[in-house]
Amino acid sequence: MRLELRVCQHCLEGDHGNEQRTALLNDMVNCAEQIKEHKEVIDLEEVHIRRVRDNEPGKPEALPVVSATIQNDQIVLNDTQLVAEGQDGNMLLYANPDDVLTVLAGNLDEISKAVTEDVTVDLSSVGAEIVSQADLGADR
Repeated sequence: MRLELRVCQHCLEGDHGNEQRTALLNDMVNCAEQIKEHKEVIDLEEVHIRRVRDNEPGKPEALPVVSATIQNDQIVLNDTQLVAEGQDGNMLLYANPDDVLTVLAGNLDEISKAVTEDVTVDLSSVGAEIVSQADLGADR
């Protein structure tokens, strides 16, 4: 199984002026980094974190899947997404930021059940609200 998180580098750095989005993207990256460190616990072969820039929207690093939306009658590639490849080769794509964070937090929850060390991530208030609404069974 493999995971690839793609996030907009400019949003991650706060260049686009949306503080909530920046906080949420940082939560995603922090969760993905923690998952990457403990990937073997939940049978992940690879975890990729791709920081996408304006001139390469949606470009994959390892998993060849890209999501798109239609805006103003034009196709626009999503620069924030999570792609998960299962053991059977099927790929799941999460393009909604709330879903991305929920999936990542769920993976961390599974890891926390199998290791003795603390793998929790300090989430922003917006991220904590999303995860609490998902009711993963862990207090974040």
